Amino acid sequence: MSETQKSIPIGKLLRAENSQFVAGCRVRELETPALGALVKVTLEDQSQIYGLITNILINDDSLVRQLVSGVSIPTEYTADNRYNRNLPVEIHVLTVGYAQNGQISHRLPPRPPLSLDELHLCDTKELCDFTSLNEQAYLRHILRLIDRPVEEILAAHLRQAKAAHDSVGDTGWYSQACQKLITLLRDDYLRLTTVLDVLTDLERE
Repeated sequence: MSETQKSIPIGKLLRAENSQFVAGCRVRELETPALGALVKVTLEDQSQIYGLITNILINDDSLVRQLVSGVSIPTEYTADNRYNRNLPVEIHVLTVGYAQNGQISHRLPPRPPLSLDELHLCDTKELCDFTSLNEQAYLRHILRLIDRPVEEILAAHLRQAKAAHDSVGDTGWYSQACQKLITLLRDDYLRLTTVLDVLTDLERE
């Protein structure tokens, strides 16, 4: 069975550009995606675009507004709105690399994925393969985020990636990733201090 078949589908794309994209999923599929998770989209030419989940947004609608204004909401109304609502849960993804002809790059892809392309959660092997290459160069993409809790996204991603690498015996990966972040932030002392605080919290877990 191929890695693509083994990975878990979690949504379909709503809109995209080279540096980021947004997918939609139903509430019942929301248990799988998580902040900081590595995901991928496979294009028609079998190249793949990789990204990290940076935000999960649950929009309201007119029915929700009516329901929350009521004194008491019947359980069946809540369940129906959550699982059968027309508006999807939005999964916001930061592009961190792509693969073409089996070669992974931590640069932005030549073109973005298309609407309705399927979003998949990467499995442990894919997570380890992607994060091991190019001296963790993909981490620079996280640091360029604007209007997002960068330190929390870093912490969530590093926690998942460290667990994946530890599970296959690669216990040195986390130290290398920390050193990469220090290098990338060497000229931004204030931000480096904040990131180091997050990394310290991770090491205490």
